[in-house]
Amino acid sequence: MNILSKEKMKLNVQVQDKYAAIRLAGQLLVEAGHVPAEYVDAMIERENTSSTYLGAGLAMPHGTNEAKGLIRSTGMSVLVLADEVDFSGEPARLVIGLAAVGDEHMEVLSSVAMLVSEEADMQRILNASSEEELLEIFQEGMQA
Repeated sequence: MNILSKEKMKLNVQVQDKYAAIRLAGQLLVEAGHVPAEYVDAMIERENTSSTYLGAGLAMPHGTNEAKGLIRSTGMSVLVLADEVDFSGEPARLVIGLAAVGDEHMEVLSSVAMLVSEEADMQRILNASSEEELLEIFQEGMQA
């Protein structure tokens, strides 16, 4: 099973707030079979405990430590939001849902952080015209 696929990516997403973004990112992980529905609640709980905003317009919601046992396989979902959403006072347009087995989350987090740390790459992500193009950007950037 792939960590990332175009089925787990959505462009120009309209959401009312960070909770709607987190639920959608989590739902994509559920639909792909990475996690059961309860994991989405753990993603919301995690956000309420500590913001998952990482900087540069990126938020990476994931479940609580207690929810790690729910994860069936490592996966990521990607939402490019049409408008910025407030994540505890910070504006996010890229929301990446994460479910990772064991310590794999550190590897995924660092790969994504490297990708979006380049302003040009972040602009390519935000301006992608299709899920296929978005997937290509992530595949290139995460292999570097």
